[in-house]
Amino acid sequence: MNLELRQLRYFVTVAEELHFGRAAARLHMTQPPLSQAIAALEELLEAPLFVRNRRTVELAPAGSALLPEARRLLAEADALPALARRAAAGEAGRLALAFVTSADYSVLPPFLRRYSERYPAVHLNLLEATSDVQVEELLRGRVDAGLLIPPLPDKAEGELDYMKVLEEPLILCAPAGLEALTNQAPVRLQDLPRLPLIIFPREISPALHDAILSCFRAAGITPTIGQLAIQMQTIVSLVSSGMGLALVPQSVSNLMRPGVEYRALADPTPLVETGIAWRRDNPSPVLQGFLELLRNH
Repeated sequence: MNLELRQLRYFVTVAEELHFGRAAARLHMTQPPLSQAIAALEELLEAPLFVRNRRTVELAPAGSALLPEARRLLAEADALPALARRAAAGEAGRLALAFVTSADYSVLPPFLRRYSERYPAVHLNLLEATSDVQVEELLRGRVDAGLLIPPLPDKAEGELDYMKVLEEPLILCAPAGLEALTNQAPVRLQDLPRLPLIIFPREISPALHDAILSCFRAAGITPTIGQLAIQMQTIVSLVSSGMGLALVPQSVSNLMRPGVEYRALADPTPLVETGIAWRRDNPSPVLQGFLELLRNH
């Protein structure tokens, strides 16, 4: 025999009234079935819940211990219908979100703040990951959505949907103190010393890698690639240590490091796109609410 919520309601009502007759009246039933139900509960729990005599009913030690837990379970059970309605409306549940580092310096913080205010009952699981890792996680159903740098690979065709979120230019991230940085004016790549280039590996982010190299090609420069790094903070840290220079999305300038200066480029600069991807067959109402708010953000 399994414990039923009905039995807990009977027990709590008797515990509050300490009188079987009044408890039966509250429960809109007669006293004999209530007494039988309490006796069956005591048999199930293998412990007396009440001490009874002709005039009084008192809680036994087991009843005193059970009462707060029974109230908690009943309160949680009473909350389940509302929780189910909120989950069906996308207002409660869980959302696993992956993001590239650059999004953490641009669209992600203000949007998450707005989303948490709008959907406080949704628990967010955040994963910082490169775009290629995000695609794998999305295809395997391990994350619900990913803020990444397109394009999506061919294997994602028909599996993932995508929406553009942000476009921003590339800017220079250089060691502080270079002669070309003596003022705040935009900088020409030709005016910079031929320092090694710190860049994303192409297999990690082909669009960003190619956009960066296209800037140098347009300026008639063939850069020497000094270091490859897959995280923006690593690239900026390498620049701060004097290992070279980098071109980064404009939002990365929010990442301040000693020994680093950011400048706009005077050269024509391609725009770097960040967008959101998700599984086309993901039915989650929480995901749909997330995407709708992002569309309006």
